[in-house]
Amino acid sequence: MPRRLFLFDHPEWFTAGAVGDPGSRAFYLQARQDRAVVTVGLEKTQVAALAQRIGELLVAVGEGGAEAVVSGGTAPTLEEPLIEAFRVGVLALGWDPEARSLFVEARPISEDGNYPEVADDEPEGPDVLRVRLDGPAARRFAIAASALVAAGRPACPFCGQPLDPSGHFCPRMNGHLN
Repeated sequence: MPRRLFLFDHPEWFTAGAVGDPGSRAFYLQARQDRAVVTVGLEKTQVAALAQRIGELLVAVGEGGAEAVVSGGTAPTLEEPLIEAFRVGVLALGWDPEARSLFVEARPISEDGNYPEVADDEPEGPDVLRVRLDGPAARRFAIAASALVAAGRPACPFCGQPLDPSGHFCPRMNGHLN
């Protein structure tokens, strides 16, 4: 099957979202430009890491303060129907200093555990979602993605693992129910 390149240069919409109840949510990245909408699935930890790294990168290049990324924001909504193009295995970030823009690249999970670099004009290789954002759009994404992650189950004060409504067996409490 030939590879698919989903390239969004300053999309109208780029967000992370989730479907389901805390503890059993499915997480997605979604981009829209004109009538093209692409949705890819990923893990909550990937959303959290992406939001954090975008915030750090924006601070490093002088495009925003860290406090703007960790405070405020609302949980985003996803455009339906949700059709997952692929499940994300690797995420990459980059900064184009000339265009003063950030790009996010997502590729699917590799069956063999390798993620080789493949030029865009190669007909075979992994699918790619690549989104280019200016500083304010990247900051909005990071704020909303951080809010999405924070809207999940509260963390155990002892071990940091998510608490179920009925509690959990905490390893820091010698396996007792917390």
